[in-house]
Amino acid sequence: MLKSVLIKDYMATSLITFSEATTIVQAIQYLNTHKISGAPVVDKDGGLIGMLSEKDCLKVALQSSYYEDWVAGSVTDYMSTEIKTIQEMESIVDLAEMFSKTSLKRAPVLNDAGKLVGQISRSDVLRALEKLW
Repeated sequence: MLKSVLIKDYMATSLITFSEATTIVQAIQYLNTHKISGAPVVDKDGGLIGMLSEKDCLKVALQSSYYEDWVAGSVTDYMSTEIKTIQEMESIVDLAEMFSKTSLKRAPVLNDAGKLVGQISRSDVLRALEKLW
């Protein structure tokens, strides 16, 4: 019998998220301290409004280097808002195909109600596929 191939069975559910009020400097320090490459940004109701990635933070660091001082602002000033989301009931195999055709490294996972319930990365997908072999 084929094991489960649903995203919900392999996604990370203990998420690090940033609020709209998180400053970009706090976010960069957090990413560096916890050695993570990005995190979802949520509104006061926990709704997904963006993703902050290392790439977004690199832009801030470059601007800061140019001005020789940290650029101010919140994560909402720098986050990506065009986000590819995944539904928790989608196939891990379909996600593997999507990851193989894009530069995405992770994707936020939503439930049927559109609520953020997890995140899944390329490495999560590889671990899932290895279990299927």
